[in-house]
Amino acid sequence: MDLIQLEMFTTVAETGSIHAAAQKVHRVPSNLTTRIKQLEADLGVDLFIRENQRLKLAPAGHSFLHYSKRILELVDEARMVVSGNEPQGMLALGSLESTAAVRIPGVLATFNQRYPKIQLSLSTGPSGDQIDGVLEGRLSAAFVDGPVLHPALDGLAVYEEEMVIVAPVDHAPIAHAQQVNGANIYAFRANCSYRRHFESWFHHDQAIPGKIHEMESYHGMLACVIAGAGLALMPRSMLESMPGSHQASAWPLPPDWRYLKTWLIWRRGAKTRQLEAFIGLLE
Repeated sequence: MDLIQLEMFTTVAETGSIHAAAQKVHRVPSNLTTRIKQLEADLGVDLFIRENQRLKLAPAGHSFLHYSKRILELVDEARMVVSGNEPQGMLALGSLESTAAVRIPGVLATFNQRYPKIQLSLSTGPSGDQIDGVLEGRLSAAFVDGPVLHPALDGLAVYEEEMVIVAPVDHAPIAHAQQVNGANIYAFRANCSYRRHFESWFHHDQAIPGKIHEMESYHGMLACVIAGAGLALMPRSMLESMPGSHQASAWPLPPDWRYLKTWLIWRRGAKTRQLEAFIGLLE
């Protein structure tokens, strides 16, 4: 096993095609085919399932891809350390939509100015998607609702969010879920931690939400609430950042439910120089 084999394997896994991978690594397809077969023979397992001239990762291939990426990242980091160069390369971040919109724009701007050689990418989505992205190696780190108790992850708390129920502007005060039993709510998909928090608050108070309408953005949620179609839960910082927030009322959850911490998480043992530079700005 050598680094060239790992690079070839990783590229084929990401493209799903020997020909596409060959173009990316500037090799002939037959060379990639031979080297990957040698790698499989060395490991004693099939890394790919071959179907109709396409390659799909086998279960062993999925596991091996995680380690292959880590090895290649560590080699790149070692080269940078011994050369004395400033951090460079890729940093793929994931984030909750609210965190991306309100908390980190200034941090991202400062990071880009201070580390121009690092190629920073940002994707947003629910906590569940972000955690999967970090575990699968698609993301270097992600901002999620925490704490995250997973043996393969490390992290630190970076922000505290006050969670508020957003209701139509003339809605009566909301202190208990029983007061809005059966109300329709607007939320992200089921793997959104904020949605689970909202549903848990209802159930803890022996109440049940009405129909749950899945939305793709906080702006869509707010528009539905303003129209009188139901309720939503979101961080106060997110609500106050949006045009039209004055057309809705906001009621904080009870003390035991009111605050949630946002964590930055990464794979245990996979803190790169790029990520360390980013964490330095957060701290």
